[in-house]
Amino acid sequence: MSARRRQPAPASIGAKLVMVLTAVGLAGALGITLVLASVITPSFDGLEQRAVATATERAQEALADYAGKVEAAARDLGDHPGDAAPATPAALDVQGLALVAPDGRIAVVRSTGDDRAMRAALSRIDFTAQPGATRFYARMGSSLVAIGVAPVRGQGGRVALARVLTPHMLATLVQPDARIDFAARPDTVRPGATSIGIAVPVAGVDGRAIARLRFAIPRDITLLGRRMLLLAVAGSTLLLLIVLMVLRRMIAGLVLRPLQRVEQHMQRVRASGSLGLLDDDDSRDEIGSLGRSFNAMLSQLKDLREQIEVQSFALGRTESAIAVMHNVRNALNPISTIISQGIAQAPPIDRATVDRALAELVDDALPAARRQKLAAFVAAALAAEVAGRELMRRELEVGREAMAQVLEIIGQQQARAHERPPLEACDVGDIVARNATVTRYSHDASIAFSFPAGRHMAMANRVILSQVIGNLLGNAAEAIAARGTGSGSIAVTIEEAGDHVVLAIRDDGEGFDAAVGATLFQRGFSTRSHKSGGLGLHWCANSMTAMDGSLRLESEGRRRGAQAILTLQAAAAEALAA
Repeated sequence: MSARRRQPAPASIGAKLVMVLTAVGLAGALGITLVLASVITPSFDGLEQRAVATATERAQEALADYAGKVEAAARDLGDHPGDAAPATPAALDVQGLALVAPDGRIAVVRSTGDDRAMRAALSRIDFTAQPGATRFYARMGSSLVAIGVAPVRGQGGRVALARVLTPHMLATLVQPDARIDFAARPDTVRPGATSIGIAVPVAGVDGRAIARLRFAIPRDITLLGRRMLLLAVAGSTLLLLIVLMVLRRMIAGLVLRPLQRVEQHMQRVRASGSLGLLDDDDSRDEIGSLGRSFNAMLSQLKDLREQIEVQSFALGRTESAIAVMHNVRNALNPISTIISQGIAQAPPIDRATVDRALAELVDDALPAARRQKLAAFVAAALAAEVAGRELMRRELEVGREAMAQVLEIIGQQQARAHERPPLEACDVGDIVARNATVTRYSHDASIAFSFPAGRHMAMANRVILSQVIGNLLGNAAEAIAARGTGSGSIAVTIEEAGDHVVLAIRDDGEGFDAAVGATLFQRGFSTRSHKSGGLGLHWCANSMTAMDGSLRLESEGRRRGAQAILTLQAAAAEALAA
């Protein structure tokens, strides 16, 4: 027997829904993250850029305002030239003062520190290129100074004031961490992890940057944007998870549990065979409608089962009676054949001839040679009569055995009409031998039987098994006669395979086509056009099933014989001991 393929376990709807909901949740969380990132991040980046631009503009305005105040002080001093000669830088709240001749030459330099540094810083300036009042920044040593230049009224010269941009001034004008950087680094904005470094160019007299005002602003907006993005993503993900969990619980409560309840009830129905109704939970949804439809179907099936049981009981009684008649007919066939042969058989010797021979023998004048011939004739007649009587006795014994089988069939059927046949340990070989002897007289064709000797014990009902085997042997003999050859053979083999006993009945009769094989066991079907009923094989198959066995027929085609294979449970040691 080939190994039965293992059926895959059914997939759970709950597991599929969990997978689908999980995939939806992950896709939703990813989509929300992308949407929020595409909306929040650019918005806060724009705010940060505007904050940088505002801080830059504020620093530029502070530098311009600081230099503008120095220029205003220079204008005041130029409008009052009489005050320029005795004025000192400290009195004017500046760190340097210079008087420039009309030709651009520096005439007077006064400073609160090193006058040479002041002169060197002013000497790099072309005052002739600055006809009016102006302001700019210049480097004086390691300091950055704001220089304001204004013409001196009525004298044609110019006055220049220099005020150092101190760290305190930077802290006041810009912010506490502001500083002046004279390094030639072109970067103006340097984003960091928590702050953004800003470098504002400080223009000199020629408009080129001579230094940079560096300070940093915190990245509060960006950090706030990141926090908002994380909070939005976390909140939306949490909300999505809550929705998915609620949906999962609702699906489990509204769909999966009712379906599981229906499945469990169906399993109980399959296991017990009882068509009990499913408990109605009075729900008005599709699952409740499914349960009510399922109950309606069970009710219909229950009604149909009851009708079928009533019909099957009546049909079973009819089929049982017909089957008994069929088996009785098969068992009576040998008796009919024996009686027909006995009636048709002529006496072995004429009675009148014997009487005349006896009359001559009593004549004393009969010659010796004639007497001897007559005596031999009478002796042969008596021997033939004795042989005929012996043959008749043997045939009558066969008929008596067939009649006993008929009576046993009738009695057994009457006693077990509506009961499952009791099984006992039976010798299959002995049953085959008895039925082979009876079946030999069923037909006129010369049939050679062969069957194995020895005990082959199987669990069966002896009477029913004898009927089945007799029926199959009778069918085999009919198939041989139907072939029209006048002779044939029936071979029976018995094998013990594990816990089964397999009996095969092979004949060389007419056989059957493969298309007919599927209908042989149908009720009412018969391969003999002159016979009606067709209950023999149908009853045999049902009887074998009732004895926990099986019956199947095989044939290689028309006029190629057939084979009936019976399979029974082997008798256990306990049954043999009993």
